Formats: sequence, C-alpha cells, structure tokens
Amino acid sequence: MKSVPSSEPGFHSGDLDDLYENAPCGYAVLQSDGKIARVNATLCSWLGAPAHELLGSRFRDRLTMPGRVLYETHLIPLLRMQGFVTEIVLDLVTANGKFPVFVSANEKRDAQENLEFTRLIVFQAEQRRTFEQSLVRSRDDAFQGLADEKATGALREQFIAVLGHDLRNPLASIDAGLRMASREPLSPKQSRLVGLMQASSLRMSGLIDNVLDFARGQLGGGLTLSRDASKPLEPTLRQIVNELRTSHADVEIVEAISIEVPVDCDHSRVGQLLSNLLGNALTHGAIGQPVRVEVSANANGLELSVANAGDPIPTAAMEHLFQPFFRGDVRQSANGLGLGLHIASEIAKAHGGTLTVSSTPDETRFTFRMPLVAWPEAAHPLP
Repeated sequence: MKSVPSSEPGFHSGDLDDLYENAPCGYAVLQSDGKIARVNATLCSWLGAPAHELLGSRFRDRLTMPGRVLYETHLIPLLRMQGFVTEIVLDLVTANGKFPVFVSANEKRDAQENLEFTRLIVFQAEQRRTFEQSLVRSRDDAFQGLADEKATGALREQFIAVLGHDLRNPLASIDAGLRMASREPLSPKQSRLVGLMQASSLRMSGLIDNVLDFARGQLGGGLTLSRDASKPLEPTLRQIVNELRTSHADVEIVEAISIEVPVDCDHSRVGQLLSNLLGNALTHGAIGQPVRVEVSANANGLELSVANAGDPIPTAAMEHLFQPFFRGDVRQSANGLGLGLHIASEIAKAHGGTLTVSSTPDETRFTFRMPLVAWPEAAHPLP
C-alpha cells in the first residue's frame, strides 16, 4: 500500500498499513464479478477466517440467506443505479453464528463507465440492533400498559356510573319514607332522628350526583346544560338553601338573594353548584358561626357567593381545591369523596363563568361569576 506522509505528531507513514488492517471497521474490495480481491484484518477477524480463505470467494456467500436476498435485490441494484449505497443492514455468517453489520459501498468505473471494482466498508451493528430492539420492546410494553390502563379505567368508571345510578332508587324510597314520617306526630327525640336521617339522605344524594357527573365526564359524556331564561332562578336557589337549612338546623344560614334580570342558565346545575358550595361551608365552617349566601344578578352578570368563618385554607391546599378527589386536611367526621368543589368548578366553566376562592382568618368565600350572555348549548367534558 502506498504510504502518504503525514505532518501529525507521532504519526509515521508506515502506520497507514496498520490503520487499514486494524481499523475499527471492516474493509473489502470486490472485483466486478463480486469476488473479494482485498480484505483487511478486522473483517477477517469478524468472519473468523484468514485472508487467504476469503480472497477469491464471493462476498454474498458470507451472508445469511435473508442477507443474500437483500444483497441481490436491494444493495446491488442501488449500487448499479447511483454508484453508492449507505448503511444497508446485513447479517454475516461467522463461526459463532450471525454477525449484524451495516454495509456502505461505492463503485470505481473507468472512462467508458465499465465497473472496475467495488469498495465496501462494514460496521458492527450488534449493539445498535440490540438497542433498537429494546426500544421496540419498550414501546410495545408501554402501548400494552396504556391499553390495559385504559381498559381498567373504563371498567372502573362504568362501575361507578352504574353503582351511582342503582343507588338512586333505594335512596328515593328512604327519602320518601322520611318525608311521610315527618308529617306524623313525633316526639322531640324522634323529630331529631328524622332530621338527621334527612340530612344524611340529602348528603348522599349530592354525593351520587357528583360521582355520576365525574364518571360521565371521564367516559366522554361531559357536563350537559339545559339552559332556560324563561323561568326565574331565585326559587331554585331558595329551595336549595331551605333543604340544607332543614338538614343543618344547628347552623344559621343567612341568605341575601336579589335577581333583577332573567338568567340564561341551567337551573338544576346552578342549584347543584350552590348545594356543593353551601354543603362545603356547613362542613368546614366554624361551629356557632353563620354561613352567608349572597346572590345578585343584573346587567353586569350573575354573582353567587358562599362564605363561612373558620380557619383559613392553607396556601398549599388552595392550588388543589378544585381538583377531583382532593379533600385537604378535614376532620374525621367530615370525610368525603372530594368531588364537590371539582364539580362546582366544572359547572361554572360550562356556563362560561369562573369559580374563585379567597380565604383569610376572618372568612373563606367561594364566588361564582358568569356573564348574562347565551353560550352554545353543548357537552362540556370534565378533565
């Protein structure tokens, strides 16, 4: 091999032979008939054969059967058409089995475009192939895990929805029986027990509504609105206040409701929002302190707020109040699902409004505001 002088320190012209023979890649020169005319020591080592055995043999014969097919149907046609190919993946046959490699090649032709020889360069591909196979397996495992999780989640949400639906019938019977009992002459102790049972029935009804709304949102149904500006909103809100006042006779509820204009909203949903906020205030408010409900509606929009005294909400908890299943630090007697504020927030969003909270040592206040404009009536998916 002809040596080329080099100006690099420590490099001598004789080192080029070693660079060729012991390069970190395999070199081969093929004659026009595909037989090996020259091969370096690296490729000989990979194939497990000395150079004198390889010289004169065809390169394709050193490939696996699939590799030969790819060599003849892909590599050679491309090489003839464009004069070069890059990074064709093949498997060499060695004494130890298959040896995956990348093969790049280019041609040398004479002035008449006749093929003189082909230069091949061969790189190891075992580690890269192992890495790619690992990526494929990881991707497949991730897809399978995601599919399993979706299936489990869908089953869980369907179960919740069916359970919530099936709880309505027996709860309706209990509630009807309690109403009938309350009309009968009762002793003070019996009246107190019926009141407690009615409060529990009302709370259970609210929990079922929240669970069904959340399950429906997760299953893709979303919150649906049935707007109606033709009937007054005030009676719906006063009914909610009176129901909770009856079931929480030990807490004073001070209401100030003044609605001067028609409100284009879903009355039952806004009533549900008020019920959730008022129930939350009755649960977490300071004992012996009143809960205030203030509602106003005018040309500027609808504003509904519920306020209670008590310890302020911690700053860290404020960021998560409207997330599903978040309950914060509650008393053992006040455990719940943590869906009430989340559903209330989603009802506000569905109406194109907002639900905000402020909390100081003096009071905690939740405020719902919505504009008095018509929004498209559609399903609003829960996140």
